[in-house]
Amino acid sequence: MSHSTQMNCDLLVVGSGASGLAAAVTAAWHGLKVVVVDKDAVFGGATAWSGGWMWVPGNPLAKRAGIHEDPQQPRTYLKNELGDRYEPERVEAFLDNCPHMVAFFDEHTALKFVDGNQIPDIHGNVEGAATQGHQVIAAPYDGREIGPLIKRLRKTMRETSFMGMPIMAGADLMAFLSMTRSLKSFVHVTKRFTRHLLDLARYGRAMQLVNGVALVGRLAKSAEALGVTLMESAPAKRLILENGVVRGAIVATASGEIGIRATKGVVLAAGGFPNDLKRRKDLFPRTPTGREHLALPPESCSGDGISLGESAGGILVTDVASPAAWAPVSKVKHPDGSIGHFPHIIDRAKPGVIGVLANGKRFVNEAGGYYDYTSAMVAAAPQGQEVASWLVCDHRFLRRYGLGYARPFPVPVGSFVRNGYLQRGATMEELATRCGIAPDALAETVKVFNEHARRGEDPQFGRGSTPYNRKGGDPLHKGPNPCVAPIEHGPFYAVKVFPGSFGTFAGLGTNGSAQVLDQDGKPIAGLYAVGTDMASMMGGFYPSGGINLGPAMTFGYIAGRHAAGAMDYEESDQQSAGDMTPQTTRGVPTPAH
Repeated sequence: MSHSTQMNCDLLVVGSGASGLAAAVTAAWHGLKVVVVDKDAVFGGATAWSGGWMWVPGNPLAKRAGIHEDPQQPRTYLKNELGDRYEPERVEAFLDNCPHMVAFFDEHTALKFVDGNQIPDIHGNVEGAATQGHQVIAAPYDGREIGPLIKRLRKTMRETSFMGMPIMAGADLMAFLSMTRSLKSFVHVTKRFTRHLLDLARYGRAMQLVNGVALVGRLAKSAEALGVTLMESAPAKRLILENGVVRGAIVATASGEIGIRATKGVVLAAGGFPNDLKRRKDLFPRTPTGREHLALPPESCSGDGISLGESAGGILVTDVASPAAWAPVSKVKHPDGSIGHFPHIIDRAKPGVIGVLANGKRFVNEAGGYYDYTSAMVAAAPQGQEVASWLVCDHRFLRRYGLGYARPFPVPVGSFVRNGYLQRGATMEELATRCGIAPDALAETVKVFNEHARRGEDPQFGRGSTPYNRKGGDPLHKGPNPCVAPIEHGPFYAVKVFPGSFGTFAGLGTNGSAQVLDQDGKPIAGLYAVGTDMASMMGGFYPSGGINLGPAMTFGYIAGRHAAGAMDYEESDQQSAGDMTPQTTRGVPTPAH
């Protein structure tokens, strides 16, 4: 097929994660004709595999719950967290728009939210850190409501689900972790799992969508309802540039290349470059071949959006505190021979586990943020040695909380010991020898840790000293500190973790309207970048959970509105809360007032 094959639209979105779908839904609701292309065979990008949390200070759900924060508080926190990487224009654009973003989707689309009002910001000792009211997550969604489109959506991440069933952060997860200690939890888990088995038999997939898959499902359903054209297996190959203005892209499809012309331009939302080995090798610390890093996003997130942006004059901003959103990751050997990646988000803060280097010593407060754990590991592992650490626990801990991909009681763990995912030893020395950790040093580390842990203390690193630490601990733990317990009931277990990430922080330079900037700092007409194709608004820092998806959704919303020429904030408040009524008459946006 020649390029005579052409499609016309107002806005072309490259990528179908949260940021791309947010831009598409927003623009379509404002009357634009929108096309979304994704190079994968399924929609949802890395978002579908994520926990789904969004950091959204000042959001309507917090206000409804009676949490009224001084709008300066998140600004103070970010100024203190980001230091000289604080960019007033983009920070203001985010903080001004994020409450409107939540209100817009909640009122006008199939995306509904539940609050995470009890989740604290990560660095509780920093001025401006909030203990509540900053987090929202997509409400659980029944996959049946999506209709046939569900077959085209990415399923939940294999490693973080149980037999294909995603587990929701909060009460759902607590029930799974306490099912052997609480009848109510046991009943919840039994119901949930029984329904899941019925869904598997009938639909061949999980239908109780939660976390990232619920966010994608709700956004994709909204896009379809607003007439957005969704094209999978359709990578964007090059931008159509005319006199320096981006007018669309050439897209590859099964039947040949097509030109998709877009009068209002192109939104790059292709998921950054976590799986681009060359860029990883050049930009990531301690990755001489690029393969030392275990990226969590799908393979397809490999730098396409960045390359397209650069081809139009955009600049890849690499001056960030970290090039990636670090997370500690273990390698899971699946029975089919494939290797999966498991993110250690929740196990590190539970009482009775420590993280040690090959020298047998601890190096960080394990109950801190995943980013902080990993950046400390990258900094502390001796130069010239592999960057890795081991999470070490005892039998009681393993059966109560699980460790990484190994599940708590009653799921057996023998297979994980046999395939090498878990190392096991009758004594600390035996465990250390199996792992390649200095045995005497590990035994001494655990002995000293235990002496203090029996009193619920951790003088070395202060575990359990911040609200974020305690939130990640175990509320049912009997001791004085929900994050600290001795490691003393053999046999002992360890899992090896490596630096990995949820995605990249280096990205295309943009302004407060999500427009890509050229080397002179001027916007490139018709070109937007959102999600991880956009350089981290946080300057490569990680101040709170949800700082990937909160800005992704918000800048997607900003880009969609900017492309539609609707940058007057009050309109969504002035609109009647008609669920899916686009603000158009025959495709012409009507004035809001």
